[in-house]
Amino acid sequence: MTALLSDGADIALVGSETSIYVAAQEAADPAINFAALTQTDGTFLVAREDLASFDWSDLEGSTFLGQRKGGMPQMVGEYVLKQKDINPQTDLTLLQNVDFGNIPSAFASGTGDFVQLFEPQASTFEQEGLGHVVASFGAESGQVPYTSFMSKQSMLIEDPDVFVRFSKALYKGQQLVNEQSAEETAKSIEGFFEDTELDILTSSVERYKEQGSFATDPVLTEDAWKTLLDIMEEAGELPARIPFDELVNDQLAKQAME
Repeated sequence: MTALLSDGADIALVGSETSIYVAAQEAADPAINFAALTQTDGTFLVAREDLASFDWSDLEGSTFLGQRKGGMPQMVGEYVLKQKDINPQTDLTLLQNVDFGNIPSAFASGTGDFVQLFEPQASTFEQEGLGHVVASFGAESGQVPYTSFMSKQSMLIEDPDVFVRFSKALYKGQQLVNEQSAEETAKSIEGFFEDTELDILTSSVERYKEQGSFATDPVLTEDAWKTLLDIMEEAGELPARIPFDELVNDQLAKQAME
């Protein structure tokens, strides 16, 4: 977001919540969401013990290794816990003092009874016997604009055709991922995960496809935006309930799909 606002980038792939934080600071040229990439949270609840039949009440009294305060993974995590009648501040011990990159290693070394992890780390932990996936935060919270492509409002106005063509290319990629097998997609990204076996990557892609995490088109919906606002408000991180039309331009993506 810093690169985008300082003209170091024309387009940024960021969590949609950041556009709200920027707009709430009364930015003269706000960041506008113009194309969706992912549409659910991407984290999973991993338990240290192999629970025969998991229930959300199992978290009560436990130590939960969460994510960074104010970030989407943590806000979604708290949102889901509250939906399950669990107060993350009083019903368990919530740890948020571990840097994002060190959360897996902290859990592996013995910190926490439960942890919130992305794929392929969650499946890798299962394979190594370090934990067990018991629930999906993405499946529980529903559709939300988790990561979106953004640009400054002035750029979208000055040269909209650039962003239509960008969205068109994105849409082709989304269709490809949706239509081809999980293994084909896994093979195409294998080089970015040098320490992860292909079968783990394949199962990770399949898991995300099954729960609808990958957007199948670039249009960001108003219903998903309202869910984002609800999640942020529930977490106490919503600076202002900014309307969909002020921070989302869905016309470019719709034009790209024509």
